[in-house]
Amino acid sequence: MSVAVETPVAAEPQPTGTRAFAGFEWLLAGRYLRTRRREGFVSVIAGFSFLGILLGVATLIIVMSVMNGFRKELLEKIVGVNGHIFATPIDRPLDDYMAVAERLRKVQGVKQAIPLVEGQALASSQTGNGGVLVRGILESDIKAIPFVGGNVRRGTLDGFDAGGGVAIGQRLANSLGLTVGESITIVSPRGASTPFGTAPRIKAYPVQAIFEIGMTEFDASFVFMPLTEAQAYFNRDGDVNVIEIFVDNPDRTQQVRDAIEADAPRPLVLSDWRQRNRTFFNALEVERNVMFLILALIVLVAALNIVSGLIMLVKDKTADIAIMRTMGATRGTVLRVFLITGAAIGVFGTLAGLALGVVFANNIQSIMAGLNWLLGANLWDPTVRFLSNIPSVIDWREVFSVVVMALTLSLLATLYPAWKAARLDPVQALRMG
Repeated sequence: MSVAVETPVAAEPQPTGTRAFAGFEWLLAGRYLRTRRREGFVSVIAGFSFLGILLGVATLIIVMSVMNGFRKELLEKIVGVNGHIFATPIDRPLDDYMAVAERLRKVQGVKQAIPLVEGQALASSQTGNGGVLVRGILESDIKAIPFVGGNVRRGTLDGFDAGGGVAIGQRLANSLGLTVGESITIVSPRGASTPFGTAPRIKAYPVQAIFEIGMTEFDASFVFMPLTEAQAYFNRDGDVNVIEIFVDNPDRTQQVRDAIEADAPRPLVLSDWRQRNRTFFNALEVERNVMFLILALIVLVAALNIVSGLIMLVKDKTADIAIMRTMGATRGTVLRVFLITGAAIGVFGTLAGLALGVVFANNIQSIMAGLNWLLGANLWDPTVRFLSNIPSVIDWREVFSVVVMALTLSLLATLYPAWKAARLDPVQALRMG
């Protein structure tokens, strides 16, 4: 009697998969991105997704850079001309302004203290007239204001105290048709007191210098006059309206203000640039944040296009996925292939948008000049937009956040289609095919 001996059957080896992100996974993802006749529509959607992310990232970088430039330019010019802290008297006029200004200059953090006489007036010439702000100032002080003393286009500020002339903005000179040496007539409603009331004061001054700050409102309305002449013109009996204080760091104004209050030579009312321009700069900040949210939607829409494009690609490649699975490809392999396919669109679109946005932001003024020449029109009207040129300041932290946001949205958009492809049943897929 023979005993049958069973031969042990070797267990069928199970597919162990391949190393994650192996070369053939990148090869398959690259082939899926190429345009083929049968998958042309899928490639078109991928192309639109790429362009959407490119334009979204570039637009975000450009707009945020311009908004940063606007804030920087406006802040520098508003506080660079008007000062950071303003000291006005309480109990009596500032007739000791020279001693007070000298004492304020010694406070730590104070760069300059400038006594001023200010008054509203009407400026006129033979060709026009307009309202102006007359500021009486010493020659040494007007030269110390870089946006005025450093931007004289015609004439000179030398001998300003003794010359008896005035310095006016470039746009005011253009509107009144004046140049250096010609006379500008200043009319003030508060003139000499007579038995019949207060008579307007009218006096002509030669234009000694013409400056250009670069901010339309200032260039069209500022008239600087020697301090002693302004005191006589506005009936100031040897005193001033205000002492404007310039500090080393505008962001540390409050610390300097506290130091001045602790060491004030006499009772003074102090205000700073934040209080005077709070509404304006808050509006800029709100507009900047809203623009970021609105433009971020462009990137989000482009990311949703990646979702739709990959879902269509998965449906089109159902048979290919089933064949790969039967040949030993794991679900992880399939997931990574489609993950690479979708992520490539987002990564390359983001990098291209980054390059375009940085180049555009750095050359926006030249690009605007080219468009003006090409279209024969002035697309940037300084009288409407306050500034003479388009400012642009790239904040690399914001650029980094934009890039991270675009990459994150792009990667999240690929997860669901890649997961659907990995969960596909090969048997069912082959049966349907």
